[in-house]
Amino acid sequence: MGTNLVRFSRDTVRDVQQVARGWRWGRRPQVPRSAEPYVIPKETSVFPTRWARTPAAIAVREVLQKGALNSVLRYEVNPQVSGLDSLTKVHGPAVIVANHSSHLDTPLVLCTLPDAMRRKTAVAAAADYFFDTWWRATASAIVFNTFPIERRGGKMSATPGDLLADGWNVVVFPEGTRSPDGWIQRFRMGAAYLAVEHNVPVIPVGIKGSFAAMPRGRGWPVPGRPAVHVRYGDPLRPAEGESARDFAPRIASAVSALLDEESTTWYESRRRAALGTSPSQTGPEAARWRRVWESTRPMKSTDGRRRAWK
Repeated sequence: MGTNLVRFSRDTVRDVQQVARGWRWGRRPQVPRSAEPYVIPKETSVFPTRWARTPAAIAVREVLQKGALNSVLRYEVNPQVSGLDSLTKVHGPAVIVANHSSHLDTPLVLCTLPDAMRRKTAVAAAADYFFDTWWRATASAIVFNTFPIERRGGKMSATPGDLLADGWNVVVFPEGTRSPDGWIQRFRMGAAYLAVEHNVPVIPVGIKGSFAAMPRGRGWPVPGRPAVHVRYGDPLRPAEGESARDFAPRIASAVSALLDEESTTWYESRRRAALGTSPSQTGPEAARWRRVWESTRPMKSTDGRRRAWK
């Protein structure tokens, strides 16, 4: 009897497994998609963000950025900023361009800008990441004043050109996404196009240490208050008749020179930049683990021109 019971149990399990393999789990269609009739895809709606730039929203964001955001960042990382004197050379709206390797980059830029400039700064954010759900879109818009852009092309709720025309500064990360290993990726021409098309300056920003502090895949900075350096450079202006294609390499070179300055000295980096011999910030041709190891090396000690973030 015991043998029959074991055989019955085995047959039952086998039958259940066979049914499970043939069962239609979820709502997946039973026929291949290629055999289904063509249906015009629904047009995706664009999350509106104009409300985030109303006086009431600006007042709420001021409290959030100067209070909670600033306090949390100072508690979790050790930010140091330099080059703020370069911002005094800008009068009017500008495109702020920075390298991008961490979710810390946006709050670092916003919270190190002078208050008057920060209050008039919006951030371009990926629609497929920050605006995929209503709660993430709302939080991003109110805290960071983001507006969605389609990384693969498409509509925008508020174009960067409209914001520049209204007197807003626009933060753009030309790499399009965070670096997977801390090194600079290829810069796209969006920021250069905005500057040329709307005749506004570009403020280059070099951010060093944010990848080590909060690399891609982490939801919170690593323990120990790691150092993060934010360096602003002199504004760049497109020359008369200069195209976006020609202006884009100058923007990438300016950001690379700022990162080079973090590794050497101001004089050495400026000299190399003038000679066109600034080292590439795209990293060594090596395995990913080696590139990550190189990009997370301890940074040099602070110099007299850099001050702690207050």
